[in-house]
Formats: sequence, C-alpha cells, structure tokens
Amino acid sequence: MQERQQNRALYFRELATTSERYFLPYVAHFKPLAPGMHVLEIGCGDGGNLLPFARRGCVVTGVDMAATRIDDARRFFAEAGAEGTFIASDIFLLKDLEASFDIIICHDVLEHIGDKRTFLLNLRRYVKPGGVVFMSFPAWQMPFGGHQQTLRNRWTSRLPFIHLLPNFLYSAIMRAGGADRRCIDGMLDIKRTRCTIERFERLARQTGMHIADRRLYFINPHYETKFGLRPRRLSPLIGAIPYVRDFFTTSCFYIMKDEA
Repeated sequence: MQERQQNRALYFRELATTSERYFLPYVAHFKPLAPGMHVLEIGCGDGGNLLPFARRGCVVTGVDMAATRIDDARRFFAEAGAEGTFIASDIFLLKDLEASFDIIICHDVLEHIGDKRTFLLNLRRYVKPGGVVFMSFPAWQMPFGGHQQTLRNRWTSRLPFIHLLPNFLYSAIMRAGGADRRCIDGMLDIKRTRCTIERFERLARQTGMHIADRRLYFINPHYETKFGLRPRRLSPLIGAIPYVRDFFTTSCFYIMKDEA
C-alpha cells in the first residue's frame, strides 16, 4: 500500500482500471452515458476515476482541496491524451458550477467529512434535474475502515480492526510503529469523522436524497486491481442485519437521486 501512496502514477492507473471495470458500468446502468455529459468528482485526487468517463466523451471536472493532487491529475490526463478540468478548491465555494452536472462521483470521500449532513445538503445543488450521485465509502467497522493500511510501518499497516480500539491504545500502537504526531492525529481524525452504513442512510433520508440502489461488497472491487482478488458482494442475509453488516462490508456503493 505504501508504494501506491508514493507512486502516484501507479495509483492513477489502478483507479482508472477499477473505474473502467466497476464504477462506470454501475453508474451507466442508472444514467446511460452520452458524449457531452458533465461529470464531476468531488475529492478527485489524481483523477484516475474520471479517465474512463473522459474517454467516452464526457466533459469531466475534478475538484480537490489538495493542490498537489490537482497538479498530478492535470499531468496524468495530459500524458493519457485526455481532456479534463481540475480545480484546487472546496467545491462548495464554486457557486458557478451549481446545477451543472449529470453525474457526481464521491469515491472514498464521505468518511473524511465531519459535517456529513451539510455536505449532502450542499451536494444536491450541483446535480442537474434527473442527475445521479455515485457515493462509495468503506464501512467504519470493517477490518481496515480506519485506513490504517496507509501507515508506513509494514506491521501496523497490516493489523485489522485496530482503529476500533480506544484512542489511547490505537495511538500507542501507531507510535510503536514509528508514526509521528501528525500521522497519529490524521488517523484519529478519520476515526472522528467515520461513517457507518446506518448513519449514511439515515442522513440521506434526512437530506432528501433518494437511494436508488445499494451494493455492499465483502471484497472491494478495487482489491482486484490492487491484490488480484475477485470482487464479491456481501451475502444478502448479512447485509440485512444492521451494524453487523458493517464489520463485513469493505465498500459500499450507492446511486442517489435528488427527491426534490
């Protein structure tokens, strides 16, 4: 995992592959793609998720608050011969983009947002009538729901469920693995902003977002590209049990529509 964090070109290619195989077909099932459609990704990082959409003639826009990631996205798109607009900003400061997008992608972003209710309320303003939102995130209680796989230490990065420990124990384990204060604070911040399936679905109802479809994965589709593991949906039996399902769901896929 550390190699992917350091080799951004590799990470870009892997995300583009996963998007091509799984994200795009899932979205297109509910919103058939056509050249000229406007697609936004919030928290786009290096832009890999958007590349397959751009290659199908969509007008893609990526927004991320990390300027270095936006620079990478522009470079990787140029190297791929693809067109896209990338902006380093908080999306909700870009008022001129409201009601502009047929498709909005939020992949592995929601678990980093503190005020999720306000985020979802503001998100609605950027979708065109009839547009859809593709939302995905890891359930908090799953083995690596705290993103500890991104830790630099090879041992602590492989320890499942440690993010569920009390903060003082979690911090001690990370510190023993050589993590500095900044890293530990970042991991604890993810713990603070964590997202469960139940919380997300409750917030979606409260903010007027209709869940048109849900897919819970026992094996995350992105693991195919990263680890060679074939994606597997969560058993419907386990998926029907609130809270228990969170421990077994490595990725949650949702298609959402504005109820207004």
